[in-house]
Amino acid sequence: MSEKKVYLKPNVVIEPLVDNWYAWSHLVSPATAAMNIANRHHTIMESYLAAPSIHAEAVLNPKMRGGPFMDFGGGRIDEVEALKKDSEDKQADMLEFAKAVKELDKMLETEAVGFGLENVYEKVPDILRGYVELFYDRQNHPGFRFFESLLYRSKYYNKNSQSVALWITNNDERPFCLSTPRLRETDVMPLAIPFESEIIDELARMKRKPQTLEYIKGKLGSLLTPENEALFETFFTDETPEPYKKYTGDKIRMRYFGHACILVETKDVSILLDPLISYYGYHSDVEHFSDVDLPDTIDYVFITHNHQDHILFETLLPLRHKIKNLIVPRTNSGKLEDPDLRLMFENVGFKNVIALDEMETFTFSDAVMTGLPFIGEHSDLNIINKMCYLVKIGEFKLLFLADSRIVESRLYSRIYDEIGEVDVMFLGMECDGAPLTWLYGPLMTKKIPRDMDGSRRLAGSDCAKGMALVDIFNPKEIYVYAMGQEPWCEFISSIKYTDDSNPIVQSNKLVQLCRERGIVAERLFGEKEILYDKQVQMATA
Repeated sequence: MSEKKVYLKPNVVIEPLVDNWYAWSHLVSPATAAMNIANRHHTIMESYLAAPSIHAEAVLNPKMRGGPFMDFGGGRIDEVEALKKDSEDKQADMLEFAKAVKELDKMLETEAVGFGLENVYEKVPDILRGYVELFYDRQNHPGFRFFESLLYRSKYYNKNSQSVALWITNNDERPFCLSTPRLRETDVMPLAIPFESEIIDELARMKRKPQTLEYIKGKLGSLLTPENEALFETFFTDETPEPYKKYTGDKIRMRYFGHACILVETKDVSILLDPLISYYGYHSDVEHFSDVDLPDTIDYVFITHNHQDHILFETLLPLRHKIKNLIVPRTNSGKLEDPDLRLMFENVGFKNVIALDEMETFTFSDAVMTGLPFIGEHSDLNIINKMCYLVKIGEFKLLFLADSRIVESRLYSRIYDEIGEVDVMFLGMECDGAPLTWLYGPLMTKKIPRDMDGSRRLAGSDCAKGMALVDIFNPKEIYVYAMGQEPWCEFISSIKYTDDSNPIVQSNKLVQLCRERGIVAERLFGEKEILYDKQVQMATA
């Protein structure tokens, strides 16, 4: 038996799947998973089977980018039909759950008309009884909340629907993940394991720490068959990766990894925000940091909000073994559209998940972190599960505003009263944004008129709103980020700008206005590293 040790190749993707669809956060939380399986996956599959040529044309049209169109060129009909049939069988409980939610909404409209709700419970669809609490809001409108912790212990959280696919990426080209399922490919190895499985950690560790093939094959056990063993062996190499060089300086090092992903390090602490990490070991047209540039231990990972470009399990699950603390916004509202992130991450195997309240502060090393209220980018839904972060290291303040949209400036003025001016501000300016139904449509049980849908956007700040934030916080530096521009983000964001795109025009205007004021300003793209002094407010690029 060979004792030669090997590494997992740096460009091996550990792709998380639910029911053969790309696993984003709404496919993990039980209630949102049921609604997306019924109202996104099955709707798209039915549409594709009815008119595959329309889908083939739509994916080639830039104006339809990110729409509900399968990217199979009009082919693979039999496979899509088989996937749909398999899903109808295996996801029967979830489909019934989604149907019951629609029935519950309809029943409340006619039965909950302002009088006591005790007798109305008897009319709740049977499969939802014991999982929901009925209520009125202060305007006497009826609603319901889930006991989400019970749903995770029910048949509606089905770990058998979870799996991962192993494959090697050689470029940044991928179909839009919310509309195209994963069908069988000769160079892709499926592994029927739940997301909590330690096999994911074992594989991910091997990108840095070698093991023998016999060791990792033993961990897979019966999952490794004679048919897939040869493919599995191609995922490994004896080439030693570049070692990570821990930052040991006396400054603050900021590294931009793309989109909203920022790594902040001192010699004592590492902080990673909204991890969306690309791979290395393949050609990319854009210079970028990758997972080889991450510390061996990440002290804190911060999550700003529950969208697929800020919670990426493809990045987070392989990093799980490195993460000491995972910080998420707190909610246990039970609202369908706002699932509990702490529950979700704990159920997929993360340890020490800390749920933070607005304006709550905690201290670590010589740093202080404060969770801040966050308005915007949620289509005017009552989403509590969102948070901006102020990181103060020594006397230096970094403000991460993610996709904030300053629809109410007085909020940020009141935050300023508490935190004062900041040295560096990061702001998302994807100011057009998709309509409400692009993300939340599967959760809706009534059709939303097109004009209403178009007026409620998943949008960040434009120039005017961004400059209002500059006026409030008076940063010495401002960086536009979270634009989804990097090519490795397109499969999750569906964004591809031109110089004439409004977000580019608006962010260019903001950068120019800030520079005219003497503020260091830049729209980040690809990679960026800056060193900051903890005391003296200056930076070195």
